[in-house]
Amino acid sequence: MSKFALGQSLTRIEDAVLVQGAGRYADDFELPGAAHAYVLRSPHAHAEILSIDTAAARKAPGVLAVLTGADAAADGLGDIPCLVPVTNIDGTPRAETPRPVLARERVRHVGDPVALVVAETLAQAKDAAELITIEYEPLPAVVDTRGATQAGVPRVWDHIAGNQCFDIGAGSDKAVVDAAIARAAHVTRLELINNRVIANPIEPRAALADFDSVSGRSTLYTPSQGPHFIHGQVAEAVLKIGKDQLRVISGNVGGAFGMKIFLHPEQPLVVWASRRLKRAVRWTADRSESFVSDVQGRDNYSIAELALDEGGHFLALRVTTYANMGAYLSNFGPYIPQGAVSVLSGVYRIPAIYANIRGVVSNTVPVDAYRGAGRPEAIYLVERIVDIAARELGLAPDELRRRNFIKPADMPYQTPVQSRYDSGDFATAMFRAMEKADWAGFPARRDEARRRGKLRGIGMAMYIERCGGGNGDTVILKVDPAGSVTLISGMQDNGQGHITTFVQLLSDKLGLDASHIRVVQGDTDVVPSGFTGGSRFLAIGGVAAVRAADEVIALGKNAAAGLLEAAAADIEYGDGEYRIAGTDRAVSLFEVAKTTQGLQATHTRTPEAFTYPNGCHICEIEVDADTGEARIAHYSIVDDFGRAMNPLLLEGQVHGGTAQGIGQALLELGLYDVESGQLLTGSFMDYAMPRADDVPAFDCGFHHVPCAGNPLGVKGAGEAGAVGAPPAVINAVVDALYALTGMKHIDMPATREKLWRALRPS
Repeated sequence: MSKFALGQSLTRIEDAVLVQGAGRYADDFELPGAAHAYVLRSPHAHAEILSIDTAAARKAPGVLAVLTGADAAADGLGDIPCLVPVTNIDGTPRAETPRPVLARERVRHVGDPVALVVAETLAQAKDAAELITIEYEPLPAVVDTRGATQAGVPRVWDHIAGNQCFDIGAGSDKAVVDAAIARAAHVTRLELINNRVIANPIEPRAALADFDSVSGRSTLYTPSQGPHFIHGQVAEAVLKIGKDQLRVISGNVGGAFGMKIFLHPEQPLVVWASRRLKRAVRWTADRSESFVSDVQGRDNYSIAELALDEGGHFLALRVTTYANMGAYLSNFGPYIPQGAVSVLSGVYRIPAIYANIRGVVSNTVPVDAYRGAGRPEAIYLVERIVDIAARELGLAPDELRRRNFIKPADMPYQTPVQSRYDSGDFATAMFRAMEKADWAGFPARRDEARRRGKLRGIGMAMYIERCGGGNGDTVILKVDPAGSVTLISGMQDNGQGHITTFVQLLSDKLGLDASHIRVVQGDTDVVPSGFTGGSRFLAIGGVAAVRAADEVIALGKNAAAGLLEAAAADIEYGDGEYRIAGTDRAVSLFEVAKTTQGLQATHTRTPEAFTYPNGCHICEIEVDADTGEARIAHYSIVDDFGRAMNPLLLEGQVHGGTAQGIGQALLELGLYDVESGQLLTGSFMDYAMPRADDVPAFDCGFHHVPCAGNPLGVKGAGEAGAVGAPPAVINAVVDALYALTGMKHIDMPATREKLWRALRPS
């Protein structure tokens, strides 16, 4: 990397180590004599545990421990907490769903942990687990999001009537929205499903725990999106040993997508086992385990009504969403559907919006944040109903959107659903995307496809996100007199390129070559608080780094003045050195650090406002009527991320997020059997991840409008592709099928079979 590289498209400096296989992922940490843990999981979606006999397993070769829920209770282990309070419409709090690290009395989803076996080898642990005899009494299970709330269905929890764990209202006064819909010239109504997805990062979840018998202190190595978030929960909520008795380390993290923010049972389990055995214990999920134990994403059923006047202007939006939380409320679970409400206005003037969000428990793996965390669900709903409304009114999809856009002159714009947009030029983003997509030339391409016997469709989707929120993040910046600068951050890179971007920021601010700058993360003994998620890295962590650099420069000014025998007011800083203004007399940053025994600054950035990335996705798709195969012919994107620190990394984030959105739209579905509650898509034989030939080359562009809410002007980019892609793809699919079928909507994923059947109505 060259000096002062901010704004340049640079490849990631952290990749050289990773592509050479020299990274340190969880399984790369070697501890002498580490034992192996295996988790025995429930084969039932819902059952009473009548008895557990572990006697034979304890005597098996190599076995060191067999632990059950009774052992956890005897040792006083706490439950995995849900960290999000909810106040229901009637003023009552949400229901509790106590989640022990090992099931006691009842299991509530296939994959629920029941026993932990620790042995000298993994094979011995697995063999011993087969000797555990568990007597279950199967109970009726419920897995369907909407069906879980119907009268007469089984209860997941005895104390949660109708399987509804919370019921909230948000937005405008409901009576105002109801009245607007009642008097509207036109109302478009839509019922839609936002399908359940499974994160499937390249690196599975893992945990390795060590115990120091002298200090009584444990160390947990686990991939995370911020080790402090795991640290407090394991040490205090579950094990109750105090934070000073636990250190958490995250090395390289091979993908996360939200799923690795949250505490899972296996992390405290291995620490607990290690402390009991006074030796290291490791556990790594295999892919089958991941399918039934990683928190999953999405899974909403929504009913939406959009009211319009005679001129096609939006009057009101009313939404009821049933959000499947799974068997237990995960750390942030209830927040995700609530967070969706904040962008239900999309990029449009909708004077009144009311949302009723109903949390549903079911006999499925818990649900929590997955790339976008509520915003993809909301924008999918908005952009689908807007597209249907345009079709019903006989308007072009771009025309209806244009009539209802919030304009740049309206900024800042207060929506009816909490969000206050500070900036954006939505019409220009759409226009530029239409140019990229050659929107005007589409009819000719459709005709040409028809002559080949293909159905061609085009779909657009506008998106907006709410990012950069949450608690503050802290960085520590140290200048070593020996010639290096170290930035210590509580945020955790899991593929985004944090290190490269931090180095670019500091190279620009301090005027130093990249070779002088290093970044430290992932160790609760070293790094301050912070975590990665919600596209908040630059708006919070980046700003904190720049401010810390400013403070370091200011701290060194007096010392530089002394060295240069000048007044501090005459000292200026640039290109890595302090100089007397208007002269060539200068002293380097590192020379100044020698006189002060090092320079150091700590800065905490607490968000002052949310950021609102936005843009337009346009997908052109071709459907084979004989096979139902949908192939994306062209894909155009124009994004507004406020400001580009590294356009190449930005584009990479857009590519990755869009690929995931395409996967959800066309391929991916976490599907449970309605009768048994078994996960039917529990491997890559059944769960269709997008492959290279499912994803097109993306034609990306930018139309940045600087954010007014932070000094860098950035808005966040990590989740944008996953927000804009699903509605753009489904809008294109419906456009392709409409002329032949008259169908206005198809639920995700639009698989080959589903499209084939849609083209052959019974």
